[in-house]
Amino acid sequence: MPRERRTLTRWTTIAASAILSLSLAACSAGASVNVDPDPDKPFVLEGVSGVTEIAQLTGPDAMNDTASVLVAGTDLGSMVNVGDRTFFLFGDTFGERDPDSIGGQGGFWRSNVAAWTTDDDPADGITFDGWVSDDVGLAAALIEGDHDANGSGGEVTKIPTYGFAIGETLYVSYMSVRHWGDPGAWDANHSALIVSRDDGESWDPVEGVQWPGDSNFIQVATAHVTEDGQDYVYLWSIPAGRFGGVQLMRVPADEASVEDQSAYSYFAGADGETPQWSADMADAETIVDGTIGELSVMWSTYLDRWLMTYSDAGNAYIREGVTPWGPWGDPIELVSAGEYPGLYSPYMNPRYVSDDGRTVYFTLSLWGPYNVFWFSADLERTP
Repeated sequence: MPRERRTLTRWTTIAASAILSLSLAACSAGASVNVDPDPDKPFVLEGVSGVTEIAQLTGPDAMNDTASVLVAGTDLGSMVNVGDRTFFLFGDTFGERDPDSIGGQGGFWRSNVAAWTTDDDPADGITFDGWVSDDVGLAAALIEGDHDANGSGGEVTKIPTYGFAIGETLYVSYMSVRHWGDPGAWDANHSALIVSRDDGESWDPVEGVQWPGDSNFIQVATAHVTEDGQDYVYLWSIPAGRFGGVQLMRVPADEASVEDQSAYSYFAGADGETPQWSADMADAETIVDGTIGELSVMWSTYLDRWLMTYSDAGNAYIREGVTPWGPWGDPIELVSAGEYPGLYSPYMNPRYVSDDGRTVYFTLSLWGPYNVFWFSADLERTP
């Protein structure tokens, strides 16, 4: 993300319950997986191997022609699935960049842009089919930031952190950044949601749903979960920056609830195998300590465990969770900053796995070229 108008758009052509069961409603992969909520199950992820940079997705020399939509530099790339489409959500985007530029800088600055794809073969990279675009076909912001970069308490930008779908309705969570600070540190005004009900042709703020900038609910990762017959969206959440721990909230997976602040509840600890949920954000318990930045969470069919990836202003890590709220295993290095300086934002998607889930594909941003790359890694499981 760089240190430093709401628009209508069009698409271019191009937890456990009382019954002791959890199901992942993997709408993105078209399947459900029953999850045993027993917190005493052993960890099974021993490590990763075969980490491979497959392709550059954005910018000069990328496998996609992003110059035609004026995307010369961008970052992030979290993913949300609806139907056969996967949407890639990018952060601060620049249409013009000096070849010697480092990080987020350049001309034709948009706070966020998004591409979509129907490419279901991740092994050779991801080909974009189209972009959210303006009237002349250039990549456009879903919701624009104020671009007040003087640090006086205004808003520098609006950065998407993750999305989810309720049926055909798309929701994107974003953070309003007040000030970019030292590497890995920034201040937020709030986090909130935007929604598209027409296949991405237009985007609107979700009124009345917002979390304060000093809360632990500024950046999220999401998954659909069925608990005791009720469908929920789970949101694993961290503060602004890359130096906070993870807390967990949920909301019933219907549009009325998603757009009602009072419908959200917060994980407040577990009584054995039964999670406790509170309507009061102050009751939220931290489920993963450490320096967690730009996280991603999904259910692994290969491990029968949850997976979390994140960066910490240094390396990228992966760890496993026995239940959505833990316990979570020790971090395992996924990608080294020594090999890829300035890396951040390793984002997974349950649609992009192979070899029965053993191989996991993910986006990774690199600060120097300020663009998004496509990687894979193999999970090593205990016998």
